[in-house]
Amino acid sequence: MADAILPILTIESTCDETAAAVISDEGAVMGQCIATQESLHEQFRGVVPEVAARAHLERILPVIDTAIRQANVSPDDLTAIAVADRPGLAGSLLVGVVAAKTLAIAWQKPLVSLNHLHAHLYACQLSSESSVYPCVGLIVSGGHTSLYYCTSPLDLEYLGGTIDDAAGEAFDKVGAMLSLGFPGGPEVSKLAAKGKRDAYAFPRSMIHEKHFDFSFSGLKTAVRYAITGPGQQDFAKLEIDDQVKADVCASFETAVVDVLVRKSRRALKQYKCKQLIIGGGVAANGYLRQQFAAAATQDHFALTIAPPDLCTDNAVMGAIALEKIRRGDFASFDIDITPGLQRGF
Repeated sequence: MADAILPILTIESTCDETAAAVISDEGAVMGQCIATQESLHEQFRGVVPEVAARAHLERILPVIDTAIRQANVSPDDLTAIAVADRPGLAGSLLVGVVAAKTLAIAWQKPLVSLNHLHAHLYACQLSSESSVYPCVGLIVSGGHTSLYYCTSPLDLEYLGGTIDDAAGEAFDKVGAMLSLGFPGGPEVSKLAAKGKRDAYAFPRSMIHEKHFDFSFSGLKTAVRYAITGPGQQDFAKLEIDDQVKADVCASFETAVVDVLVRKSRRALKQYKCKQLIIGGGVAANGYLRQQFAAAATQDHFALTIAPPDLCTDNAVMGAIALEKIRRGDFASFDIDITPGLQRGF
């Protein structure tokens, strides 16, 4: 089977996107479908796990059916069914894994389990004409900010990650403080383009430390004090000038990106590596892409950032399953989910 790989079906349901894709053995997208949940969570200014799980339950089969119909294939044409079983929200993961197991049994297809974070990095390989390995891999998303040394798509050495808030989480929380709606990250970036990046001297936590851990909780708190002042906590009653909002966003965004760039450059030098890949939702940030491109030019390393449409959660990046199939690495039908945030591996 590993010598002749037919199309695979990939399923993604780790957080608040229900997605499925049919991928050819060469990594081409034959069909895909994504059902977003932004409108469901907007009123709460964040993802509500129970709401997300119920939405997945309603959408998972129609999404899979749409992807298969677009690809114009039948279940008999599939080599395997792949699904992300870690990390993520427990209820969300469970819906995807149960759906994948059920279809695999019904269609008599082998099962492949995927690490959602590793798949985010593999999106960079999908957009590259040549191998990006070995490389340093940076994941910047709503739940994770992690650095890896990668010798292959499946062989990753964890270098460090956030010890509190992830970069994307901090963006969304700052957006919530400024009443910018949900998700707040993209709105923060839009305002940042209109602000002064040195208006506020926000902290760059752990930027000079030799390790590769991150911390954005203190930065988030500094933004809060800059907005509310001492003793004030009711953000709904705050009246903030538009230019002040823009300056806060610009200074905040600059602080986050400064830390990400500095740590990544240090990892490249320490591991004597000339290739950096970046995936995850925050990798779509325009200022981040600009600053990393400048660093690549200055330090003479190759840079591959996942295309914007493959930065946010999607099933196309599940094409990493092809690498596991070639190794004969299939999952048993008694696999369980591994929910929560992934720290340390």
